[in-house]
Amino acid sequence: MMIVQKTAELNGHSNPIFTLELSQKPGILFTGGNDKGLVEWSLKTNSFIKVMFPVAASIYAIHCPAGYPLMFAGLRNGEVLVFDFLEQRIIKSLRFHRAPIFDIKSVKSKNELLVASEDGKVSIWSLETLELLHSIKVSDETIRTIAVSPDEKQVAFGCRNNQIAIYNLDDYTLTKILHGHTMSVFAVQYSPDSNYLVSGGRDAQVKIWDTRSFELINSIPAHLFAVNSIVFHQTLPYFATASMDKSIKIWGADDFKLYKIISREKGFDSHTLSINKICWNDNQLISTGDDKRIIVWDITFDN
Repeated sequence: MMIVQKTAELNGHSNPIFTLELSQKPGILFTGGNDKGLVEWSLKTNSFIKVMFPVAASIYAIHCPAGYPLMFAGLRNGEVLVFDFLEQRIIKSLRFHRAPIFDIKSVKSKNELLVASEDGKVSIWSLETLELLHSIKVSDETIRTIAVSPDEKQVAFGCRNNQIAIYNLDDYTLTKILHGHTMSVFAVQYSPDSNYLVSGGRDAQVKIWDTRSFELINSIPAHLFAVNSIVFHQTLPYFATASMDKSIKIWGADDFKLYKIISREKGFDSHTLSINKICWNDNQLISTGDDKRIIVWDITFDN
């Protein structure tokens, strides 16, 4: 049996929140959205710490790469702001895209940063020098999401044209285009062992793909509306999905069965509007969305 308990609610944003990211420093969370700044929270005291820096446009993506004292914030105007934790200031703006930035990820083995935009391009930057290395044209339409496989052999891009583009991380060559979703792909996530990829989209479907054969393993009518976020637990065989239908669902990562639904209909004091982003913090699940709330859930797993 899986037990879910709401342990905290962090309030302070005055507009919808689009993204959240754990800091490299334990117990720290960052959030951003349609407000005028990027916000830092303590997960130890479940309280507001400060506004890290002001922004000129909505924040759609935040990324804190392991091993670097940096945070990257992708904005609606196409900028990527680089905040240095040691200097406690923005040290650079990465300017390449002129359309909204929807996702940012890093490749640890290559010390590279990947930035995906509405322009259908991915820009690739050096984490050492913060210089542009190259860019690839992935799609004629928006790229909504990036997933780097844990073994760092593949990268998946979920696109507005309903497709998932798989690239080889060695040389950024196209490996495969996955067709299956009937609407925009909003979320992609590799399993911890890199053996399969989970995708979700505006069609409310969750699809499971084999990363060697690229066959579709399973197709789940997971939600009533768009699937906005997918995250795997760090150590246990579960993943969670969050949706525009205001619910979070927890699934088995080995049997793909539904184990828990977190929603107001199920009696939880949960979100009242679209849930845009979730993340695991050990056995806590943190969610945020259009209702301007950040909710911390304690999940007890039956071993």
